[in-house]
Amino acid sequence: MTPDPIGPPDIPAATSTPPGYLDESAKWDLRRRLAAARREVPAAVREREAAALAAVPLPGPPGTVCAYWPVGFEPGSPELLDGLVRRGCRVLLPVVDSSGPLEWAEYTGAGSVQRGPLGLLQPIGPLLGRAAIATAVLVLVPALAVDRTGIRLGRGGGHYDRTLPLATPGIPLVAIVRDDELLAALPAQPHDVPVTAALTPRQGLIPLPLENRRTR
Repeated sequence: MTPDPIGPPDIPAATSTPPGYLDESAKWDLRRRLAAARREVPAAVREREAAALAAVPLPGPPGTVCAYWPVGFEPGSPELLDGLVRRGCRVLLPVVDSSGPLEWAEYTGAGSVQRGPLGLLQPIGPLLGRAAIATAVLVLVPALAVDRTGIRLGRGGGHYDRTLPLATPGIPLVAIVRDDELLAALPAQPHDVPVTAALTPRQGLIPLPLENRRTR
């Protein structure tokens, strides 16, 4: 969720490899490649894709939806959020106030947000608590990529890794990505919470995991 450039936190050198240590250098390289590919997408293509994403019917009845305001070159648009509001949904956006699970506040329109940490636009209203995600009937999740099993690659801050376990089990968790960011496989860790669908501009809402279907 942070603006480009993407890079890992500073990690002190170790003289030995501790038990359970995972070398994530390959994941950081993949993050950088995906972010670089997004930067190369022409503005006109991004606008068309944003309009296509906003037009896709989303699952579930009107209710509380945890979403996000896209930053940088992330897929999506404020129009998608406004469409949820018009549909009668209560839209909550994340508020980053620590390295722990995300806080949430209500979005009512473009005039209800201000710039916060990490370049995010976040609501100016009262904080509703980290457990507010448990009231959601749908969670829209930012991602650099997602694979056919639902494993999501984020930007490396870990906020959603710590937040998604607080969502009510069984609700749709939908990662918004470009079509060529739906991959065959991504590296997974035990703490990863798989998403239940991907939302892409061309293919729309794709339930996950994919069974015997071809990915790019």
